[in-house]
Amino acid sequence: MKSRFLAIAGAAAFALSLPSMPAFAADRSAEAVETAADAIDSAEQDMLETFGKRSLPAGQFLWKGGGQVDRVVVDLSRQMAYAYSDDSLIGVSTISSGDKNHLSPIGIFEILEKQPMHRSRKYDDAPMPFMQRITDTGVALHAGHLPGYPASHGCLRLPAQFATKLFGATRVGTEVLIAEPSGPPSSRTRSGQIAMN
Repeated sequence: MKSRFLAIAGAAAFALSLPSMPAFAADRSAEAVETAADAIDSAEQDMLETFGKRSLPAGQFLWKGGGQVDRVVVDLSRQMAYAYSDDSLIGVSTISSGDKNHLSPIGIFEILEKQPMHRSRKYDDAPMPFMQRITDTGVALHAGHLPGYPASHGCLRLPAQFATKLFGATRVGTEVLIAEPSGPPSSRTRSGQIAMN
């Protein structure tokens, strides 16, 4: 009995001595939001230089590919997402973010989980194809309906083909910067922000 106790105690001591890997804590500080807004300013210019366009119609995207996506920049004001490999813009897409009752989060995040097909646990088992979760509350990038304005429960909806390409080019840990530099695209406000999908 004493040897069993010592074995269990030894195993517990060993487990406690292992370094733990801290989970990425999303950064929603003013500095993080400012960093994301600066990234958006650059992304708009990069889109013009790379694709020769300043905007896209709702539901449209452009993809030139060319590597692993290591950064996604999301502009909630213009309802756009930009995918980068190193410092090169390789894809741009329209999005549909959270509506006035379910605001999308702003700040700097990482992709925490990826699933080719996921269903919402909160919203009637709604399909979330090519889901890439960025918050502990379930906010994710995923394929979905794009009406041309914020209409989700907080998630960032993408055109299906863009969502497929982005899913294949990112990894868990890919940085996602989200801001609203020109203010909300509608009369919604940021107070009382809760974003879940």
